[in-house]
Amino acid sequence: MTRFFLSCALLLLVACGGRRANPRAAPAPLSATGASAATVDSMWHRAEVAVRHGKWSDAEKMLNRAILEFSPGDPRVSRAHFYLGESLFAQGRQLEAAREFRKTSDETPNDPMAPEALLRVGDVYADLWRRPELDPTYGQTALSTYQELLNRYPGGGAAKRAELRIGELNERFAYKAYKAGIFYFRLKAYDSAILYFKDLVATYPKTAVVPDALVKLVQAYRALGYREDVQETCGYIQRFHPRAPKVREVCPAKPAAG
Repeated sequence: MTRFFLSCALLLLVACGGRRANPRAAPAPLSATGASAATVDSMWHRAEVAVRHGKWSDAEKMLNRAILEFSPGDPRVSRAHFYLGESLFAQGRQLEAAREFRKTSDETPNDPMAPEALLRVGDVYADLWRRPELDPTYGQTALSTYQELLNRYPGGGAAKRAELRIGELNERFAYKAYKAGIFYFRLKAYDSAILYFKDLVATYPKTAVVPDALVKLVQAYRALGYREDVQETCGYIQRFHPRAPKVREVCPAKPAAG
C-alpha cells in the first residue's frame, strides 16, 4: 500500500513537470494581463515622461496600454485616465477627453485628482463653445459642470478656479444676448430688443456688456415713447454705471434747481 501511494506521488510530480510547491515563491504579477510588476512600472514611467514632454500621441498609446495592464484597484488608474484626457484634449479630441476626465471624477470620486478632472470636463465643453454667437449647448454643459464641481468639492482649489471659469462663461452668455438684442434693435423690432436687453441685465448684472445694454435699452424705450421706462432706466444707469459710454448722451443730467 505504501508503494502504491509513493507511485501515485511520483506520477503527480512528473505530470507537474517535476516542480514542487515553494512556500517562498514570488507573488503573482499585479498586472491584469499577467505582465510583471516591473514591466507595468516601466510602462507607466514611460507614459508619464511622454505626458511631461507633451508627446501626446505617444502618451495616448502608452496610457491605453497601461490602463489595460493595471489590476483592479491600482491607484494609478485614476491618474492614467486623467493623463489620457489631457492627451486627447491636446490633440483636439475634446469629447473623448471629456469621457476620460469623467472616469477619474466619477469612478474614483474620493481620489485627489477627481476635482481637477471635473474642472477639466468643464474646460473641454467651454473650449467647444469658443464663439458665443453659435449654439450655446456646449457652453451650458460647461456651466453645469463647473456648478457640479462647486457642489461636490466646495472650497478647494479646483472650485475656486471653477468660479473664475463661470465668470468667463457668463461674459460670453451676456455678449450673446447683447448681440441678439442689437440684431432686433437694428431691425427696429424694439419690443424684441427690449426683452433681450432686460433679460441680460437681470441675469448677468456683473458682466462688462451691461452698461452698453442699458444704453440701448434707453434708446429702444425712447423710440417707442416709453417715457417712464426711460426715466427709470436712466436713474439706474446714473446710479450704478455713471461712467458708461454715451450715458450723458442718452440720459442728460437734469439742470440743478436755481
